[in-house]
Amino acid sequence: MSRYSEYLEEIEKRKGQGLHPKPVDSAELLKVLIDQIKDGNNEHRAESLDFFIYNVLPGTTNAARGKADYLKYIILGLETVKEISPEFAFEQLSHMKGGPSIDVLLDLALGSDESIAKKAAEVMKTQVFLYEADMERIKVAHENGSDLATDLLKSYAEAEFFTKLPELEEEVKIVTFVAGIGDISTDLLSPGGDAHSRSDRELHGQCMFEHNKEQQKALLALQAQHPDKRVMLLAEKGTMGVGSSRMSGVNNVALWIGKKASKYVPFINIAPVIAGTNGISPIFLTTVGVTGGIGLDLKNWIKTYDADGKLIVDEDGDAILKQLYSVDTGTVLTINTKEKKLYNGDKELMDISSAYTPQKMEFMKAGGSYAIVFGKKLQTFAANTLGVPVLKVFAPSQEISHKGQGLTAVEKIFNKNAVGTSGATLHAGSYVRVEVNIVGSQDTTGLMTSQELEMMAAKVISPIVDGGYQSGCHTASVWDDKSKENIPRLMKFMNDFGLITARHPDHKYKPMTDVIHKVLNDLTVDDWAIIIGGDSHTRMSKGVAFGADSGTVALALATGEASMPIPESVKVTFKGEMKPHMDFRDVVHATQSQMLKKFGGENVFQSRIIEVHIGTLLADQAFTFTDWTAEMKAKASICISEPETLIQSLEIAKSRIQIMIDKEMDNEPQVLQGLIDLANKRIKEIETGEKPPLTPDDNAKYHAEFEVDLDIIDEPMIADPDVHNEDVSKRYTHDTIRELSFYEGKKHIDLGFVGSCMVHKGDIKIVSKMLKNLEELNGEVVFKAPLVLTAPTYNIIDELKEEGDWEMLQKYSGFEFDDNKPKPIARLEYDNILYLERPGCNLCMGNQEKAENGDTVMATSTRLFQGRVVKDTDRKKGESLLASTPVVVLSAILGRTPTIEEYKAAVKGITLTQFAPPINKMTSKPGHLLTF
Repeated sequence: MSRYSEYLEEIEKRKGQGLHPKPVDSAELLKVLIDQIKDGNNEHRAESLDFFIYNVLPGTTNAARGKADYLKYIILGLETVKEISPEFAFEQLSHMKGGPSIDVLLDLALGSDESIAKKAAEVMKTQVFLYEADMERIKVAHENGSDLATDLLKSYAEAEFFTKLPELEEEVKIVTFVAGIGDISTDLLSPGGDAHSRSDRELHGQCMFEHNKEQQKALLALQAQHPDKRVMLLAEKGTMGVGSSRMSGVNNVALWIGKKASKYVPFINIAPVIAGTNGISPIFLTTVGVTGGIGLDLKNWIKTYDADGKLIVDEDGDAILKQLYSVDTGTVLTINTKEKKLYNGDKELMDISSAYTPQKMEFMKAGGSYAIVFGKKLQTFAANTLGVPVLKVFAPSQEISHKGQGLTAVEKIFNKNAVGTSGATLHAGSYVRVEVNIVGSQDTTGLMTSQELEMMAAKVISPIVDGGYQSGCHTASVWDDKSKENIPRLMKFMNDFGLITARHPDHKYKPMTDVIHKVLNDLTVDDWAIIIGGDSHTRMSKGVAFGADSGTVALALATGEASMPIPESVKVTFKGEMKPHMDFRDVVHATQSQMLKKFGGENVFQSRIIEVHIGTLLADQAFTFTDWTAEMKAKASICISEPETLIQSLEIAKSRIQIMIDKEMDNEPQVLQGLIDLANKRIKEIETGEKPPLTPDDNAKYHAEFEVDLDIIDEPMIADPDVHNEDVSKRYTHDTIRELSFYEGKKHIDLGFVGSCMVHKGDIKIVSKMLKNLEELNGEVVFKAPLVLTAPTYNIIDELKEEGDWEMLQKYSGFEFDDNKPKPIARLEYDNILYLERPGCNLCMGNQEKAENGDTVMATSTRLFQGRVVKDTDRKKGESLLASTPVVVLSAILGRTPTIEEYKAAVKGITLTQFAPPINKMTSKPGHLLTF
């Protein structure tokens, strides 16, 4: 069967799914299309021409190279296609966004045909996705006396690619569509179970609203009813875009309610309008900016106070809210972009300046943030080449500096890594370009990241980046046909691009499915580092890490930079003593609970940095806290560590990186060895006092300061999804933290899950020791519910085997993973046994395996969103309660929540993850030489 016949067969199959033809990205298929276009009598000529013009992916795809070259031949008169004039060929090149199209345009602009060169140069003036090699060609031509190259540089220096774009419309008419009440997880917009289809944008779009066809039809009906307005998708009484899968979620929203990016590029939409009563998750909002969209914090519900100014609360102590204005589905509103205000008719509802900052307005004008990032770089290059000042075309980066005010930890990191600033000491609120040290891509978003890299015509990882890693953990549970098709292709692309990859394209080393966060936590060997990762739980316990959408990850890989405001911080310290029967996970949950209580239900962590003065806890264990900060809705977290602790953590990181090297995972530039060298350098700096560990200044200013009281934590703490709360907005929020005794030992548990990024080696040892304890108490251990155990990394399993713990786990397991025979099908039913699963995300991710529908799950994971770990049934809601390892293990053995007495007996003599607050104050004097 010919390649084109296969394509036609695929088209027919997609028709049955209600889909259009898949975009062309293959050079082989593109060549067939061109051959059929050339043949005037070919029966497929008309459709081949249509595919060539409207259905080829741009950027650095193999098909884009073939298309650009053929358009070049048409412009030069070497090929004649009556439907594609040279002018039309130039127009198509202008929509191809870099890579081969830039090569072709520069060939023409710097060529000998003056008429063609001028036309090519005019198109080049509209392009921004140029890389160093492209700029060097223009520079050399300019230096060799090319007037066109000089004219092109002048255009770039004046940023005509931006200034000549149409201005934003003064009024934007919108109509509201309520996507849900309460927090809206990105799982609603891009379910984890559909991760395999994310790179096929039209197919993935069908999963919007978790495949709820009625809700999809309602959205389409609203659009038909209001053809002159833009639909605003919103979370009523909640936050929009919590969870992960950010880029695919925004892509789906844009596909349904956005605008087409180009008439020649299929299924890539931009500029959606989204909103939330309680704002928008920080990463989701950043991703909206990638598309040039609008994100509104509606604030249409406010807390109520009595005559004495006291907060009015309900019987549960939660604030009673009052609605300021309605945003029910079908409400017509107007955004005035000049006044930066939201109106309902003539009535002003609120100021929306935060959604229309100068920077965000530039993103909207340019069609996305990437164009601005590349545009600024291009303008600076041109000005420097011509020896002229850089014109102030773009909104200046906001610089906020308070004389005499010290720096928080994140302010220090940003000041150290900032580029292109005035040199002033910057404080929170400043908008900064920063160099990125470590970048991580995970496997269910990695295909989109590779697409983004192709679209922005990037070919190799930026030399600024110390290390990049592509994981295989999100698809570790089941090696099914979808994984076999997608993952090897992804690994080859990323390996060629310069990342360390979990799988080698030529099977040079055994595939590694270690959890990405754990790997990145080891690869981070500097407490002053900035880390960007394609997952909301990219929250390292060294440096400051930001979970990001796949596009921001691509930008960081390609440019070594990221742009963002310096966030405010909340300082978290500890007092008291941790009781021996408590686990550090209980401290983590208690932090959230005590914070909400202190601040009257207001989450002061939301969209801010949590600067946790953890001091004595090693990076592995401290990650339990930083990981959970995603569920606290914080933007990121920074651990302030004592010197000895940080050195020990770095030594552990070195040993694990060395294991990766021993497995032959290092690449030609020896990235992994380079990280070990950086770790050694950092250790020496700490030991000699040349550069002590990162600490904030004594007089740093925080949004809030909060002290966790360890003395009052007397029982295990459980995060409950509260699935039956009458107020729908309070379900699945991670904010309902209850003590174990609340359940009175009576809550039925259908399944326990210990894994995966929230646990460390100590947790797995706890499982082994508990089994031994209970065996000694009862003679044997009988599971009344299944217990699924997923270690985060292979290293941990190897160490457990050496130390004898794995043997005890094997004794009670009814299933143990075998990498030589990975599961081809997801498990749908569970027996009451212990399952020893392959390292990876497993149930926490929910994209491959889940608990049985309607189960009540007790888990160590981070996910309690509806449908993530367990789906509902008509009879019963699925629920995922989150707790420490010992609580989960005991719940599975008993088939119910344990009483506090049962719990204490089971952990007797076991050293849980203990923590003692640092004795010394962990700050430095302001103005110190080492402030940043």
